[in-house]
Amino acid sequence: MDKQYLKEMDLTPIEDLITEDFGAVGTPERDLFEMECDAFVIGEQLKDERLKAGLTQEQLANKIGTKKSFISRVEKGRTDIQLSTLVKLFRGLGRHVSVRVF
Repeated sequence: MDKQYLKEMDLTPIEDLITEDFGAVGTPERDLFEMECDAFVIGEQLKDERLKAGLTQEQLANKIGTKKSFISRVEKGRTDIQLSTLVKLFRGLGRHVSVRVF
């Protein structure tokens, strides 16, 4: 959004609020926040694809040889997973993973 518009509406840019709560970009606190956000987004994408496939967490876990509790932790963004595991999870749903760097 245009900064002037935000100022006129007496609104604070989201970036300013995030910086206030989690520190500037590049600080350990901000890096942790951003990693947790990424894990949350990946978890939501996994859950969405699992539901589209009509599978329960337990069914997906059985399909790829893991436990339901692991699927639950990934969907909640509460575990750090390797790229190979992420690929395995989505392949179990008939989906492919693509990585972009920007």
